[in-house]
Amino acid sequence: MKKKQMVLWMACAAAAFMAACGQKAETRSSGQEADQETGQEGGQEGSQEAVRDDVIVVMGPTSEPEAGFDPAYGWGAGEHVHEPLIQSTLTVTTPDLKIDYDLATSMEASEDGLTWTVDIRGDVRFTDGEPLTAEDVAFTYNTMRDTSSVNDFTMLKEAEAVDEDTVVFHMERPYSIWPYTMATVGIVPEHAYGPDYGQNPVGSGRYMLKQWDRGQQVILEANPDYYGEAPAMKKVTILFMDEDAAFAAVRSGQVDLAYTAAQYSDQEVDGYQLLSFETVDNRGFNLPAVEPEDREGLPLGNEVTSDIAVRRAINLAVNREEMIQNVLNGYGTPAYSVCDKMPWYNEAAQVEFDPEQAKTILEEAGWLEGTDGIREKDGVQAAFTLMYPAGDSVRQALAADTANQLKQIGLNVAIEGVGWDEAYDRAQSEPLMWGWGAHTPMELYNIYHTAPDSSLAGYSPYGNPAVDAYMDEALASSDLEASYELWKTAQWDGQTGVTQQGDIPWIWLVNIDHLYWAKDHLKVAEQKLHPHGHGWSIVNNVDQWSWDEME
Repeated sequence: MKKKQMVLWMACAAAAFMAACGQKAETRSSGQEADQETGQEGGQEGSQEAVRDDVIVVMGPTSEPEAGFDPAYGWGAGEHVHEPLIQSTLTVTTPDLKIDYDLATSMEASEDGLTWTVDIRGDVRFTDGEPLTAEDVAFTYNTMRDTSSVNDFTMLKEAEAVDEDTVVFHMERPYSIWPYTMATVGIVPEHAYGPDYGQNPVGSGRYMLKQWDRGQQVILEANPDYYGEAPAMKKVTILFMDEDAAFAAVRSGQVDLAYTAAQYSDQEVDGYQLLSFETVDNRGFNLPAVEPEDREGLPLGNEVTSDIAVRRAINLAVNREEMIQNVLNGYGTPAYSVCDKMPWYNEAAQVEFDPEQAKTILEEAGWLEGTDGIREKDGVQAAFTLMYPAGDSVRQALAADTANQLKQIGLNVAIEGVGWDEAYDRAQSEPLMWGWGAHTPMELYNIYHTAPDSSLAGYSPYGNPAVDAYMDEALASSDLEASYELWKTAQWDGQTGVTQQGDIPWIWLVNIDHLYWAKDHLKVAEQKLHPHGHGWSIVNNVDQWSWDEME
């Protein structure tokens, strides 16, 4: 998926780092200043100190919310979904990515799927003391419908507060996975919402925004009136740094947890351990699945990848485990779909690395080796360009590894770094290395379902009416968990689908583990499978983190 392109001057990283250093007393509980030279807690040998209840976390610069902490403009939602912390949500996802309640106490869909009735708690107040009611919930969702710049709310006709603690969602069309949307939308107060809300958010969540220094840091403090279990971590400071600056901050001992990349994973840092969390943050590339044509001046389709034999051969010829070792230093898992390990994943997507079978498939389809080792069929050489987003070293390395592996079966793949301003259009006729992964089956829909008023999907030309029908039926279901089976069937029903035995219009390579340097005494709570985006997901449950007592 598209990444925001941003240049982080080293001065900004240094400023953020110095801000963290210069605010040691501010970012720790009273009496817990760090020793300036060692970076360890307390400078006196044998001194007794209280266990800390604050944490300093480093994220990448693209994790800073450009529009602030307004759910309408990406906070908690969009490409990198996470729990909004400052606001409450109606539902939450559990560690196994099923649905549980937050503000909601019950929910029910009508048989036709066109209404959702949700009851909410009556004991919740915003941080300004005003009660949170169904009117605020309705206002939030109607505002999202009308103004959201990141999420699709076209399925919502209207949210209606029928009494103080009951809201009814009237839908334009059935949408069985609505509870997953409710898990990402932070509830805002109607009485305190305006153009500057993103900079001065009022919420009812576990934390309150105390300070935001753009380009440097965000400081969150525990909400003393939170209706749930009181956060164990009372203060959370988020610093925004690039990878090099983040690692420098770790080595100097000035931060408690920092994101990092696989290239640093073979390092050792005194006082820190490397944490690795599994994800559905996958990398893979599309294979335009239709014959070439020109559509309104835009090249569409590809004469090589439109052959299903080529697509099936590629899927078998990719050694995913080798890629994990070569590119990710061992920190990743093989990817066979956009939704590995999710409740709606169909295991029929999994294949074994089998380059010999890949060669056989190509031979039987008429793709024969030339004198140069590259295959040809009917005068067409088995060659194409695999693009990757310029500046993304991991996707570049995956593209290069893919090209090297596919050469072994007679395919000639050139790689090219491109900007996102041209990548989307060119992906209609050439493969592109993408990043996807979300806590919702809608990811399948967005990739494989045909676009409105079109016979082809939006991100890469492909269409299958049977696949469309299964996903439409899944969305129309009035039973969320029952719909999981329909999403699985859309992937493969025994005769058709998007897996190896079906149309295989995308090749999935790896799920990238999210890596973090964490201080030895920091106890990070159990993590859910992280979605796409190496950012705020890590602090979804920061309220449950704790520190061991120092010996």
